[in-house]
Amino acid sequence: MARDETGQIPDAEGAAQPNGDGRAPSPGADAGGERGDANAQIEGRHLDPRVAALVRERLTLDEVLQQSRRYLAQTVSACLEEVVAATGERLSMMAQRDLVTRVLNAWLAEAREHASQAEATGAAPASAPQARAGGGGKTPIDPAAVAREAEGTSGAAADPESSRARRQRLLETKATIQPIVMERIDISVAASLEPDELERQIAEIVSEVLVEQKLQLNRAEQKQLVRLLINDMVGLGPLEPLLADDSVTDIMVNGPKQVYVERGGKLELTDVEFRDNAHVMNIATRIVTRIGRRIDESTPLVDARLEDGSRVNIIAPPLAIDGTSISIRKFSKKSITLDTMARNNNVSDALATVLKIASRCRLNILISGGTGSGKTTLLNAMSRMIDHGERIVTIEDAAELQLQQPHVVRLETRPPSLEGLGEITMRDLLKNSLRMRPDRIILGEVRGAEALDMLQAMNTGHDGSMCTLHANSPREALTRLENMVAMSGVKLPPQAVRTQIADAINVIVQISRMRDGMRRVVKVTEVVGMEGDVITTQDLFEYSFDGESSDGRLSGSFRGSGLRPHFSARADYYGVANALLEAMGCR
Repeated sequence: MARDETGQIPDAEGAAQPNGDGRAPSPGADAGGERGDANAQIEGRHLDPRVAALVRERLTLDEVLQQSRRYLAQTVSACLEEVVAATGERLSMMAQRDLVTRVLNAWLAEAREHASQAEATGAAPASAPQARAGGGGKTPIDPAAVAREAEGTSGAAADPESSRARRQRLLETKATIQPIVMERIDISVAASLEPDELERQIAEIVSEVLVEQKLQLNRAEQKQLVRLLINDMVGLGPLEPLLADDSVTDIMVNGPKQVYVERGGKLELTDVEFRDNAHVMNIATRIVTRIGRRIDESTPLVDARLEDGSRVNIIAPPLAIDGTSISIRKFSKKSITLDTMARNNNVSDALATVLKIASRCRLNILISGGTGSGKTTLLNAMSRMIDHGERIVTIEDAAELQLQQPHVVRLETRPPSLEGLGEITMRDLLKNSLRMRPDRIILGEVRGAEALDMLQAMNTGHDGSMCTLHANSPREALTRLENMVAMSGVKLPPQAVRTQIADAINVIVQISRMRDGMRRVVKVTEVVGMEGDVITTQDLFEYSFDGESSDGRLSGSFRGSGLRPHFSARADYYGVANALLEAMGCR
């Protein structure tokens, strides 16, 4: 079982052996019986004790904490390979990865506990990491040898240049055999197969074609080749590894030869490339077709979403001069709450409490910030405080909100057809939602004329509504809201518009992505009312920048104003006034 250079097991299974008659099964072959027999042990949990026992023969607990996580993952993978070889087990790649993660995490937890106990008793841990032979005369693991095995080499440790050369050779092999493989499969049948079964059958076909073409690849390279082919067939091609990387939050494709990602709030260039502009356009078409939209020269701008909820924007030539541009805001697999944000220092504990109370008390909340500042994430976190007995209607251009309540109606806009007919705008959906008996209306983002309908909804009994808006400060958010009302075409005096805004909006939460990559709530502002023609506000919290640490992280504090919130009477009605005043430091 080969491993990649990060210590993780690759996503595709190795080439399987052909059937007894020497022919690889067709993609449409019925493998239900085989899968059914393996389902009971697909997770591989019954192998955990055996792998863990073998792992403990490799390194002592004192030595574990002195090794890199990559090396430890390679060690666990090597042990799993031995156990699988000895037992004849057949595990999917997902089950293998899960098993390695479980054993590795348990191993590290045990090592940390051992180190804590040793420190408490005054025992000195081993000072230098040394692999040792385990019971039964096991040979110590050589980290360089493991790394060479992961790269599929047998000589000296590979350098970046040789790694690039191997990758290029793999891509050339893929270009050679892909037409042959595509002739032997039925794409419609392949798309309907379970992922594990699809990998197995494609691996058998690839193995057969490699022999016919007299091409030699080691097992690790065959696994990678199978994964590349499957990604091109039914996935998103070169983007699949980036979508599977949990550390990546944004993916930006600028033509075929330039792909950037965001990690930890910082942009970095990747080595991912497409074959040409047509390849990028093919992936873009695959994305939008799944949700019934299209991308071509007549419709070169599309907002879409992936199956997991990730938001996608695509702009194609002739508007995109250097080739089709794809921007993906990845769907977070982790459940983000206000408590999670407090632990990550995105907000303070007191600020998190005030936001929880604001959501619980059915205040109309406007979340303001720049692109990529975390507005939608904060909206999702605040929506968790909505009572499960309420009916919620969400309206978005591309559905990405992750509400946890049971009674949610999700609405999504629709672009016009080829004839320019059938467009359904956010304003149309907002007007219709008022006839759906909603308790709360949540807009993914307010951009234009729908602002007037949103304000009217907030002023006509739909308390607790939330929306996001692009602005650099709470005061600017109010100004932008006023300008968007003017875009509706309804002629209203400026004072009437501002009065309606002041009556509708209760709290504005300003969030920002700061220069260290961290998203922070930088200001919470309450709308108090009107004084003449001016909307009056008061700041409840503000982030104060103090300095910068040696690792580049900004340091600062979330400072409360100590003022009594204007909505404290409503908080008293909901029985949380004491908690609100305590969080504000008014008691």
